[in-house]
Amino acid sequence: MVKIVNEIKNLANDRDITLKELAEKIGRVQNKNYSLASLSQKLCRETISYKEVKLIADILGYRIIFADINNSIRIQQKV
Repeated sequence: MVKIVNEIKNLANDRDITLKELAEKIGRVQNKNYSLASLSQKLCRETISYKEVKLIADILGYRIIFADINNSIRIQQKV
């Protein structure tokens, strides 16, 4: 299973944004102090909230999509 910290790092890297820059952007959007240490700890401990993950996705220009894996499997079996 892929850890959230690796997912976020990869997505940020794809957008040429460091985790420090990402933390600063989160802080600006939330209008509060949000440090790199805070972000790193939440990611490493896997205690980051869904709300924060959605915000990170928005900042990075991504959308979170829930896909029905059972439906995908059925579609693949029909082909």
